[in-house]
Amino acid sequence: MGDVRTILAEKSAEETEHFLDETPRLLVQGGLFTELCRCLTNFHFIEAKINHRKFGVQALIEDYDLIDDVELLTHPEYDAQTVKALKLIQGALRLSAHILIPDTKQLAGQLSGRLLYFDAPEIQGLLQQIPQTKITCLRTLTASLTPPGGALVRTLNGHRSSVNAVAVTPDGKYVISGSYDLTLKVWDLHSGEVKFTLRGHSDSVYAVAVTPDGKYVISGSRDSTLKVWDLHSGEVKFTLRGHSDSVYTVAVTPDGKYVISGSYDSTLKVWDLHSGEVKFTLRGHRYRYSVYAVAVTPDGKYVISGSRDSTLKVWDLHSGEVQFTLRGHRDWVKAVAVTPDGKYVISGSYDLTLKVWDLHSSEVKFTLGGHSDSVNAVAVTPDGKYVISGSFDSTLKVWDLHSGEVKFTLRGHRYSVNAVAVTPDGKYVISGSSDSTLKVWDLHSGEVKFTLRDHRGSVNALAVTDDGNYVISGSFDSTLKVWGLHSGEVQFTLGGHSDWVKAVVITLNSKYVISGSFDKTLKVWDLHSGEKKFTLGGHSGSVNALAVTLNSKYVISGSFDSTLKVWDLHSGEVKFTLHGHRYSVNAVAVTPDGKYVISGSSDSTLKVWNLHSGKVKFTLGGHSDSVYALAVTPDGKYVISGSSDSTLKVWDLHSSEVKFTLGGHSGSVNALAVTPDGKYVISGSFDKTLKVWDLHSGEEIVSFTGESEIKCCAIAPDGVTVVAGQASGPLHFLRLEGMEA
Repeated sequence: MGDVRTILAEKSAEETEHFLDETPRLLVQGGLFTELCRCLTNFHFIEAKINHRKFGVQALIEDYDLIDDVELLTHPEYDAQTVKALKLIQGALRLSAHILIPDTKQLAGQLSGRLLYFDAPEIQGLLQQIPQTKITCLRTLTASLTPPGGALVRTLNGHRSSVNAVAVTPDGKYVISGSYDLTLKVWDLHSGEVKFTLRGHSDSVYAVAVTPDGKYVISGSRDSTLKVWDLHSGEVKFTLRGHSDSVYTVAVTPDGKYVISGSYDSTLKVWDLHSGEVKFTLRGHRYRYSVYAVAVTPDGKYVISGSRDSTLKVWDLHSGEVQFTLRGHRDWVKAVAVTPDGKYVISGSYDLTLKVWDLHSSEVKFTLGGHSDSVNAVAVTPDGKYVISGSFDSTLKVWDLHSGEVKFTLRGHRYSVNAVAVTPDGKYVISGSSDSTLKVWDLHSGEVKFTLRDHRGSVNALAVTDDGNYVISGSFDSTLKVWGLHSGEVQFTLGGHSDWVKAVVITLNSKYVISGSFDKTLKVWDLHSGEKKFTLGGHSGSVNALAVTLNSKYVISGSFDSTLKVWDLHSGEVKFTLHGHRYSVNAVAVTPDGKYVISGSSDSTLKVWNLHSGKVKFTLGGHSDSVYALAVTPDGKYVISGSSDSTLKVWDLHSSEVKFTLGGHSGSVNALAVTPDGKYVISGSFDKTLKVWDLHSGEEIVSFTGESEIKCCAIAPDGVTVVAGQASGPLHFLRLEGMEA
């Protein structure tokens, strides 16, 4: 196969489309195994296909399935290790699909972040092509994103708020999700694309169930109704009204004749799906105690409900009577599932446990403890061997129902896991989370294959030494780590704070590191020896932000106590305290000439202070919410602020006017850094993205999406190496490619 870039450049639009569409198939038909492998490891081919208006990511992913063609399996050049490498590239594309669909410019960063774990020559060859392309991108220098080959298969991104409910159609082709955003979405499980969005509820959707024939989906909502939707047309068949409060849970009988709903009004209702009428109402749970969970036994004879009253009740569906009550949980029962043989019920509770109940004896077989927060969702595999639980602690656990042991834990969601479903073939688990996403997990590849040596909690602060050799990070785990900037390896750890580290700054000569903590103190560390020089105490609230003057004489701290303090770094004494903000001071920056300090606060303002007099020069008002990040250009002319109103503002420090507002993030802007030449600013956000902005034009240049909230970022003196810290722990070491250094 020739040079793809040259081939594409010489072809017309029609010829290019034909080339991208037909080439992989023609290579298979010709039995050209080696040529097919070269095609699928060619960065220009991959880039061109995902950027083409007709094809995109899913079409490219499907190209990799061609490697399994029977004609190639017996080919003399067939190599199992090469095929394995191609499958890993395919897996990386699948994991990144939700990011690449809206932003194909992130291809280089996503592939390198997921594939740098692997030494296969095909993969390394692909990654080595990226810097040669001269494309503008943020390329990861270390393996910092979830790799392919593990439990996570893909992320489904589309809801605008928490995903509360998940169900799978009986044929395993579609997933239906219900959300706080008032909608249901029907997802194609193969492609990860939304088939359609179901709109009609006037409040949050809490529950979803599918009829056994796969024709209808039933949803329960905070608007007190259930809706029956035709899955073929996406239309509402009818609305079921009768509950006097939120409907939290829905289940369908195995014969598809009845729907059972549980509500905040303390009752269950059994609805005739043909007529839409209530057959009867089940009362028995304590008054004003919500029914959160419902499951039906496989024979359709019994309904099991879980309630805020900490009990489960087993109801006879024929008579509507309670058969018995299961007591044992110490808090709300949030989830219920029944094993396929109908022998056991599994419940999940706010008491952090699951219980496996014998339905014949009504006794607890065993209690499953391991989650660190409430268990919100439970599902059983079709073979009855495993139970999967989703928790407020952001994880899923897969439990062996025979032994009661945890098989493995699935990590990847940023917030509470609210819903869990298993595909009919038992291969995949789908989870819905408060992070607004669904994730698809492979049940047979749940083991963690790679362990990153990172912080054990959110990385809140970063600083780079002026020689560009080291980066220092501060974390929720109360430690600082000193990393080699070029190797991405930890050199040593500084431990001494009694609570999370929120701010880090380095003196100009790289002699000292100063850290600020939730424990209300600052600590000054000798960067050479790793020893603590002294502790500065004086704030009455957490130390949120730090800045140091260019001559390294003073460090300025901003605190939750609404003040700034100017500390003499030689004596450790406070020079003066700056009062003026009404709420927490979250960000601090110093002008290069050392004359002024700028502070950003939860009172939505910035203040510019005279460092000589300690007086406010002026106040900058314009943000509509808290200011969390600040950066000053190297010439001292501009200050850039980032806010929880999702914008950045560039302020002229001479006139105190806004030069322009940068809008593009969909969440709070937590971090800012300016390149040494003053041309670009990099922002990190709650929306998981880093964005690079042109400070002259105000335009967004390129973006990189991580796997959790970006809490902090820093730029090395070379102007192209960027480090970013995530809420989930990992650091991203990135390089700005295709831009002037």
